[in-house]
Amino acid sequence: MPKPVAREPQRRNSRSNRARILATARRELGRNPDITLEELARASGVVRRTLFGHFPGRVALLEALAEEASGTLRSAVAAAVKPTEPAERALAHFTLTMWPVGDRYRMLLALARHDLGAERVTEILKPARDEVTAILERGQRNGVFHTHLTPAVLSAGLEAMTVALLEQVNTGALEDDGTRVAVAMLIAAGLPEKQARAVVDDVASSMVTAEVAADD
Repeated sequence: MPKPVAREPQRRNSRSNRARILATARRELGRNPDITLEELARASGVVRRTLFGHFPGRVALLEALAEEASGTLRSAVAAAVKPTEPAERALAHFTLTMWPVGDRYRMLLALARHDLGAERVTEILKPARDEVTAILERGQRNGVFHTHLTPAVLSAGLEAMTVALLEQVNTGALEDDGTRVAVAMLIAAGLPEKQARAVVDDVASSMVTAEVAADD
């Protein structure tokens, strides 16, 4: 009786191809949102049939990227939560931690609204929105942030501002490592500009120190 053919190498190769296609798609869509799947296959170093075997159409590819972004965002949110920090520092830390994730997937956010619908984008961003709302509630309760708007409404406004700023990165009008956006978030939440800058500078410095210590 013939031995069954081992399929694990094929599975590993398939997973490798899929991961390479997604990584290439993130990069190339940022450069050219109108890239075709055929062009993407060439850029990924796979034949057209391989790409279509994983992603039968543009929507399927964007949905896979959206699912990847959603998982990355959830992990980043979990790492960014600082429940014992003062609210203004917690919001600064959260923004500085999340900005690289938003920057990585900024073109996807723009494309997903058109190809996947606003509800899918809302679903992706929900963990971040919920955490910002919780920080704002704490800050309003402690008198740090203004109470002109409810935490949920203010959180939605800050989210819209962040997405708009990411779109400015897409156009080349803004270059930022997250610090300017974090200052803008704190100002919008109610802190004076000078205080907002001081908080963000201190939090950013603390994050760098923590990263260096973790590498030692």
